[in-house]
Amino acid sequence: MKKRIQHIIDFLKVGIWHVRHDDVSPWLYFTYSIIKKVLLAIERATTKRMVASASALTYSTLLAIVPIMAVVFAIARGFGYNKYIESWFRDALASQPQVADVIIGFVNSYLVHTKSGVFLGIGLIFMLCTVIMLINNIEQTFNYIWQVKKPRSVFRTITDYMAMFLLVPIIIVVTSGISIFVATLLDNIEGYELLAPLMRFLIDLMPYIFMSAVFIALYLFMPNTKVKLGCVVVPGILAGVAMQGLQFVYIHSQIWVSSYNAIYGSFAALPLFMLWVQISWTICLFGAELCYTNQNLEDFAFRAKTEDISHRYRMMLSVMLASLICKRFEEGGKPYTALELKLKTGIPVRIVNDLLYELICVNIITEISCDEKGDESRFQPAESTTRLSVGTLLDRLESKGKWAIELDMHKLDSENWRNVIRARQDYLDTQREVLLKDMYTN
Repeated sequence: MKKRIQHIIDFLKVGIWHVRHDDVSPWLYFTYSIIKKVLLAIERATTKRMVASASALTYSTLLAIVPIMAVVFAIARGFGYNKYIESWFRDALASQPQVADVIIGFVNSYLVHTKSGVFLGIGLIFMLCTVIMLINNIEQTFNYIWQVKKPRSVFRTITDYMAMFLLVPIIIVVTSGISIFVATLLDNIEGYELLAPLMRFLIDLMPYIFMSAVFIALYLFMPNTKVKLGCVVVPGILAGVAMQGLQFVYIHSQIWVSSYNAIYGSFAALPLFMLWVQISWTICLFGAELCYTNQNLEDFAFRAKTEDISHRYRMMLSVMLASLICKRFEEGGKPYTALELKLKTGIPVRIVNDLLYELICVNIITEISCDEKGDESRFQPAESTTRLSVGTLLDRLESKGKWAIELDMHKLDSENWRNVIRARQDYLDTQREVLLKDMYTN
């Protein structure tokens, strides 16, 4: 039995990653793919410090929740839905009724002071800063999960953040109004008793649908990269169901909550609410990890990592990619994308992206991208192809970084050191005679 368990563990660690589509049946390969996605999500969640990221987002949420809810309540009052939106908010925090009372009190006080003109300028600045900080932290966390190194441009940051800031409250108010309309309509339908079980099931299902839709939209639009809709639907639904399950657990654990209140008194509302937000963000980020592995499973076919590649092999792959880019530019063709370079060379696209980023940092190539998130970036030489040589690439990549340690270089002033430096310079001079555009042949 022990050997069998060890065999399963070894298969999950190594064997499953080398199974090709032609080696097993389609259903078994599909099952293996699901297992690999879950394993990758768990591995990345533990190694990428997901809990620490969830803690940071929890802190930002605590700062931003009152300004955000103030906007929601203000818009709801404009539609005449203020009572209904308050009821919706209390239902959303049914597991934390004390927290709901405190937040609603803060929101009402905030709106009263804003309406009377007290601290309007400072309050508005604080509101915008906290909301922008929360959205920016969410974007940075999602970009980190998706390994996106390029943030949104200033223009897109302003427009996207303002759109989120204005649209989200409106969506909440509109969906609440639709729920009220549906409930009222159902009460007036003749023969409703016959449809009661079905209608009640649909009403009970609406929170799951709404929460899943929120997660799907978040996974789809928040990362600053192209995310496929088909890769976020299942993780979004799982995250939405998990959030509703969290609500159910909190609501039906009143015995534990009561004992906690007996210890901490009224102060118990804050740590319990922070714990609820922390778990909620953990669910959200794990769903984002599932979205990433769902879309990029092929990149992990052999668990290849850029940091595991030897320095010499990395230099060779960098020369290969740079030479292809220079040759395409010299021929007047359309610049390559990362995916096209992967198909051309056979290098996993995750490693292609890492190497391209290093080549951009040392000004060997430059990235061409539109300001639209869905457009794929293309790459072309950063300088004239008559100046970009193998020696230039090697010298710049090996010189990347800072000389942060101050050493007494006079101790290295010897004949042997001078010979080594001279030999290296001769080697680079020789390599500078070989242009990158001439390295790759079709």
